[in-house]
Amino acid sequence: MKRLQLISVTCASAVVALLATGLRHAALTPRPGLTEVTRGATWIDDAKSSPGSRRGRKRDVEEVRRRLEQGATGTYISDVLFEHDSALARWPDRVERPLRVWIDADPPLEGWNLDFEGQVRAAFAAWTETDIPVRFVFVADSADADVDVRWVDRFDEPISGKTRWARDSRWWIVDGSITIALHHNSGPTLSATAIHAIALHEVGHLLGLDHSRNPENIMTPRVRVKALSDEDRATMRLLYTLPPGTVR
Repeated sequence: MKRLQLISVTCASAVVALLATGLRHAALTPRPGLTEVTRGATWIDDAKSSPGSRRGRKRDVEEVRRRLEQGATGTYISDVLFEHDSALARWPDRVERPLRVWIDADPPLEGWNLDFEGQVRAAFAAWTETDIPVRFVFVADSADADVDVRWVDRFDEPISGKTRWARDSRWWIVDGSITIALHHNSGPTLSATAIHAIALHEVGHLLGLDHSRNPENIMTPRVRVKALSDEDRATMRLLYTLPPGTVR
């Protein structure tokens, strides 16, 4: 049986330029035998503020490094490598067999808006449009899903969402979940625009990205944008042309 490691990315760092609350993420409780990693982020409204020989492995790493160097311009892949301790994590190609996503469409929570499900679906679609070899299909039963999206009223910490994914020993991502808050920790209800930005940020984590230092990107820890940037798209495309694993 393959050993899996649990990665819990807590980064409510999606800050949309039209919302006035700061969003951050929190960590999930790790499952026994799995390793937990957390990342933090905030949302702000600008309007208001593989096995083989040693020699073979070395050649593989050198090839990945070469491809990274050639493709790095216009991306923040170096930030991703820094946050992941010089490793790349991604899903296997899932075009013929799309990832099955379940979204809780009727949470018994105050502030729930029927439009929120559509905003999350649109976030998945936006990343698909970067032309990576991953597709998504939405399912009605969580038991059938590879990925689930759930909601909470608010987090105990000043965060807006969190993402968890598990990987095998070769850094292939094998499952994941996203949780999004309906209210900011301080009280205000989040708008559909905010939910969409948070979802974009969280799906980015789900697919293997980490934080960018450029505030113009959706993956920055303090997101001030509502859509994917050219750097977001380029970084995701580069990630999905490379094999997962360490590059040291």
